[in-house]
Order: sequence, then structure tokens, then C-alpha cells
Amino acid sequence: MLDALLSFELLRNTFYTGLLVGFIAPLLGTFIVVRRLSLIADGLSHVTLAGIAFGLFMQKKYTLLFLTPFHTGIIFSIIGAIVIENLRSVYKAFQEIAIPITLSLGVGLSVVFIALADGINTDIFAYLFGSVAAVSRSDLYLILVTTGLVLLLIIFLYKELFALSFDEEFATVSGMRAKVIHYLFIIMTALVISASIRIVGVLLVSALMTLPVATAIRVAKSFKQTIIYSIIYGEVAVIVGLVSGYYLEIPPGGTIVITSAILLGLTLLVKKWYLAYIYKG
Repeated sequence: MLDALLSFELLRNTFYTGLLVGFIAPLLGTFIVVRRLSLIADGLSHVTLAGIAFGLFMQKKYTLLFLTPFHTGIIFSIIGAIVIENLRSVYKAFQEIAIPITLSLGVGLSVVFIALADGINTDIFAYLFGSVAAVSRSDLYLILVTTGLVLLLIIFLYKELFALSFDEEFATVSGMRAKVIHYLFIIMTALVISASIRIVGVLLVSALMTLPVATAIRVAKSFKQTIIYSIIYGEVAVIVGLVSGYYLEIPPGGTIVITSAILLGLTLLVKKWYLAYIYKG
């Protein structure tokens, strides 16, 4: 694969993008899991699929070269994130209902636009399950910018995000601008999800934001350790998944998720054996 990376720009773009996604998805995923919003990735990924299908439909009907399905997917994802946050404000006693509402709308729009765009084709298939050769240089630059924005958000608002994740009521009462931070966070989440779809695919993107975090929680002793271990597990899963996908000639999304699940299973098993040994001793 090394020779192929040196020879083909598309593979280099995919590999670099995978490394970036393996970094930012578990990074934001840690805050999402702690806030018990794990299903938000599923909701936004389906809204993103609706945007992608809309982009394919527009390309077919109007041949819009300046607006790719990837870009329309990002736009739809951001709109979906704002809708979720607004619905969470409306249904204060049942905030979790905002996610299935948005997910259902995303699925419905996806079905309509996919049908209008001549049904399931190779383009849609690549977006559903990821592709080892789907990332252009402009996509890589866009994902690089997204990574920079996520890092800036975490660096400058880490204390606020930490407080909102563990005790939202106290953070709000203490004078923190909770609503603004919520919107910034969920928009960044939408950007990360739409960026990850190129590599992992719509149907599997939530796994990259939750499985590494679930694995890290079992071994970490602090929140910062959870973030670090999540990123390590995420990067290992992406690298192994991309290499496996390349040699097996299958979409990398499945191999990335399977690798993440194997890492989780091994961690749980080793942890169980370790605790049994400690208690026995």
C-alpha cells in the first residue's frame, strides 16, 4: 500500500483525511457520550444523507458544478444541528425526542431525493459506506479547516464544555452563555459528521464517534485521559480499517467499525481478566 500512497494522490488524500477524522470524531465524541447524546450522530448523519441525495439530484437536473453533494451534505447537516438544538429548547422535559424527529425527517428526505436522483447508484453507495478513493484535494482542505475549527473550539471553550457536559444546570446558573456554546458545539458536531462520511459512510459514522469513547472509558482514570485514549483508539481503527479496505477492495467504513468493535471487545475482556486477577489476589 505504501507504493500506492506515493503514486496516487486520491489514496494520499483519503489516508490524510482518515487520520484527521480519526482525531476529531472521537475528540468530539467524548463530549457527546458524556452528555448522553450518542444518538445525535445517527440523526445528523441521516440528515447529511438527505443533503447528499439533494446534491446528486441538483447535479442531475441543473448540472451545478460549483456545489457538490459533499457540500450540500454539510449544509443540510448544519441545518439539522440547528433544528435539533431548537427542538431541545422547545421540548425541555423531553429533549431526547429532538433526535428521532430530525432523524425521521432526514430519512424521509433521503428517500425522496434518492428516488429523484435515479435511485441507489455507485455515488450513493460510496457515501453510505465510505470509499478509499472518494476524497479530492478540495475535500481534504475542507476537512483540514474543520479540524482546525474543532481544535480551536476545544482549546478556548474546554472549561465551558466540560462544565456543560457534567452539570448543565450549574453552568447555566453560574452565568455561562450556555445557549451560544450549545449551538457552537452542535454545529461543530455536524461538520465533523459530514466530514467523516467520506471515509466511514453515512450508516456507520456514529460508530467512529462512540466506539472509541466506549473503549476509552473502560481504561481511563480521568476525562482528559478518556479524550486521549479515544483519539488513540480512533486512529488505530481508521488506519487498520483503511489498510484492510484497500487490500480487501471493500468500503473502509465496515472495516473501521469492525476494528473499533474488536478493540472494544478486547479491552472489555482484558479489563475483566485484570479485575478478576486483582480480586483473586
